[in-house]
Amino acid sequence: MKHFKILILSVLLLSGLTLKAQTTTKHTFALGDSTFLLDGKPLQIISGEMHYTRVPREAWRQRMKMAKAMGLNTIGTYVFWNVHEPQKGHYDFTGNNDIAAFVKIAQEEGLWVILRPSPYVCAEWEFGGYPYWLEKEKGLVVRSKEPQYLAAYKKYLMQVGKQLAPLQVNHGGNVLMVQVENEYGSYSNDKDYLDINRKMFIEAGFDGLLYTCDPEAAIKDGHLPGLLPGINGIDNVDKVKKLIKENHQGKGPFFIAEWYPAWFDWWGTKHHTVPAEKYVSKLDSVLAAGISINMYMFHGGTTRAFMNGANYNDTNPYEPQISSYDYDAPLDEAGNATDKFMKFREVIKKHLPEGQTLPEVPAAKPVIDIPAIELNQSVNLFNILPAAKINSTPLTFEDLNQAYGFVLYRTTLNGAKSAILKIQDLRDYGIIYINGKKAGILDRRLNQDSLMVTLPKGKVTLDILVENLGRINFGPYLLKNTKGITDKVTLGQTELKNWQMYSLPFDDINKVVFKGGKILSATPQLKKGSFNLSKVADTYFDMSKWGKGTVWVNGHNLGRYWNVGPQQTLYVPAEWLIKGHNEVVVLELIKTEQSTLNAVKIPVLNAIPQ
Repeated sequence: MKHFKILILSVLLLSGLTLKAQTTTKHTFALGDSTFLLDGKPLQIISGEMHYTRVPREAWRQRMKMAKAMGLNTIGTYVFWNVHEPQKGHYDFTGNNDIAAFVKIAQEEGLWVILRPSPYVCAEWEFGGYPYWLEKEKGLVVRSKEPQYLAAYKKYLMQVGKQLAPLQVNHGGNVLMVQVENEYGSYSNDKDYLDINRKMFIEAGFDGLLYTCDPEAAIKDGHLPGLLPGINGIDNVDKVKKLIKENHQGKGPFFIAEWYPAWFDWWGTKHHTVPAEKYVSKLDSVLAAGISINMYMFHGGTTRAFMNGANYNDTNPYEPQISSYDYDAPLDEAGNATDKFMKFREVIKKHLPEGQTLPEVPAAKPVIDIPAIELNQSVNLFNILPAAKINSTPLTFEDLNQAYGFVLYRTTLNGAKSAILKIQDLRDYGIIYINGKKAGILDRRLNQDSLMVTLPKGKVTLDILVENLGRINFGPYLLKNTKGITDKVTLGQTELKNWQMYSLPFDDINKVVFKGGKILSATPQLKKGSFNLSKVADTYFDMSKWGKGTVWVNGHNLGRYWNVGPQQTLYVPAEWLIKGHNEVVVLELIKTEQSTLNAVKIPVLNAIPQ
């Protein structure tokens, strides 16, 4: 028996060594004249973008299995600076931010990874991925050679390198290549800055294949000679080849770094959808030509909490994006195959290497509705204010060391007058209260900054609750992204002074203490209820009868809702529900009389009130 035990132990040790050898096999990945070369053999990358931050960690593997079932061999993802360094010098690569675990799970599922860890990501993400605290550094200029920016960027990138550089294919991992910067040619054309990026990536340990990506109009400005130029937004085979050859010594490989089978949404406008038929023949021609491709997005997921970005320029209004990042992508927000998925799968099957087959498409995930949930505990937001910070003039979110959420601005006035109240450079949404009664709403989307108010006699309390609806994520206004009341408030011709400011970031809803019963008040309220489940499955909270706010389930922030549409439901992942007792909290800003919440089986992503 003793010898038998030794034999078994030896076999186990040898098995472990063999497994370790299999998982640390180093590959070569190089550029051929027309194709990528993996271990010297042609590899056509068929990739889909999927962001770890937009999918519950518990669901990463399921989404990757769906990617395999559609025929993808690669997953593309950005790396988001503001989730990994939320405060200067404080790094987080845990839980849903564990990007290394995401990459390793992809390897276990037989998928390669294209990594996009540049500090700027765009991605319809808050501040384009930059952490809010960069706005606090006086003189700092993002996407430039300004020393403070480069120093902060380098420290962050070194941390990313520790997590991800060992996972490159040339070190035994599954990361095929790494993107330097992101569509930089749409922003500027400083090749020295791009080369600084390249050198920092190498110093951080990214010693494999580096590349850049830009749209057609920007590829000359955004490409760094010596690196592969990827092309975004073009699927004409001849044009793709021509553009890449012009910027790469007349050679390939040919890589569409972002191919858009649909688009994203913002509040107050219709849900964007594009029929699969419009793209089937284009995908077919691209794959037939041997061109590699990354679909943006294969699976969008959800931009939860307060992490959505916004668009803004001199001709378009401020446009904050919605919480759903369904994107009309092949894999929907909940991770189910769509008609687009099935049609793309049929195209990809035609171009598989000989002898390769696709897994069967898993059945749609189960979904449940939930009987009406009564939110029978509540608290008035104005009754749970933290200690105030006091200043003569309003302080921004950044001044208050606050990234996201809300700030309540309060001052006291002499009453008995009517005048125009104006908030200079409100960012982004302000509800005005006079002695606790709502006087009006100002919305940056609608270019609103003033309203007529009537003050009663005596001393009057003026409250302005300001919500950060998302920092701009694209264009020249990246440098103008402070939030809150960013200038001054006037009443008539008088500038209002002596402000108290209350930070309400709502970064931990479990800290709020609730009381039983309803509150009859027009000021914002937090409402809490519970429900029991005999089984867990995906569902959607129907917010169409509510006004504006945020929802949490079992402590997880599901995102924003707003009755202006087009999104009227919030996706509730099965992974965040529990058999038995569940709790839900709603922060409602406008329709504070609401106290019943319903859950439905089908999302509503395209309903705008008439």
